[in-house]
Amino acid sequence: MTAGDRAVTGAALWAWREQALAEAQAAGVDADEVDWLLLAVAEVDRLALRLGTVQAQSHVALRYPLAELEHRWQQRLIQRTPMQYLVGETPWRDLMLTVSPAVLIPRPETELIPDLAEAAIARSPIGDQLAQGIWVDMGTGSGAIALGLAQTFPSAQILAVDFSAEALAIAQENANRAGLQNRITFYNGSWFEPLTSYRGRLSAVVSNPPYIPSALLPTLQPEVINHEPASALDGGDDGLNDLRILATQAPKFLVPGGLWLVEMMAGQGEAVRELLEAQGCYRDIQICLDLAGRDRFVQAIYAPKP
Repeated sequence: MTAGDRAVTGAALWAWREQALAEAQAAGVDADEVDWLLLAVAEVDRLALRLGTVQAQSHVALRYPLAELEHRWQQRLIQRTPMQYLVGETPWRDLMLTVSPAVLIPRPETELIPDLAEAAIARSPIGDQLAQGIWVDMGTGSGAIALGLAQTFPSAQILAVDFSAEALAIAQENANRAGLQNRITFYNGSWFEPLTSYRGRLSAVVSNPPYIPSALLPTLQPEVINHEPASALDGGDDGLNDLRILATQAPKFLVPGGLWLVEMMAGQGEAVRELLEAQGCYRDIQICLDLAGRDRFVQAIYAPKP
């Protein structure tokens, strides 16, 4: 295919945009997604779209033909495919991450995790030691949390674990894209299974695990339940299956004073607190809120009994 096959007139592209905007309104899709798609696939800028000056351009280069652009837009409207998957990337913190249906789309709420970790380490009497230690992102998916931790703690060694080899490939691509590939070691396996050599050595266990109760999955938006990996969503009957694993197994791997930090579903805070209290080896258990004021994270310090 030549570049000419992928070029359209500005007038033709503008006409497509006008039609797509009308279709978005009719389908209940955010109109901003039309320009999101255009900015990803066409050599146009946001100002030209806002002012309408695209119409005057004699030609606009596209990553693929207008027919393919239309096909992808119809996937958004009819199949409810998330726009992140259609364009193949999504912004997260100050990064641009590659995503595919092999990984959960990183959420804005999760952007708070590196900040919560940084604040926890600042409060710790052994914070300097922890900040230079070994951190693990359990169930890394796209690698978002691992990358955020690598940026926040430049002296730390970051491990990223996922049972999906396909997800790990995406995470490694994102590490390369961010220039952080030398800071992160990737392990394929289920939770702590590939980390036996790290027993008693981890400064922090951090995770955004599956936490949605199985019975709630059918009630999720079609963009989520029909397209994102179920294994990254389904937390079992009460949503706590994987959170239990993290709570019960982390003490074997954390150093005394190490950080345990997870994301959860709003409303699960007290249940996760009880999981940690039942272990008898966590202190300073805190439920933390997201930007909407919902309980979204739980953090604790590992404090083994003498």
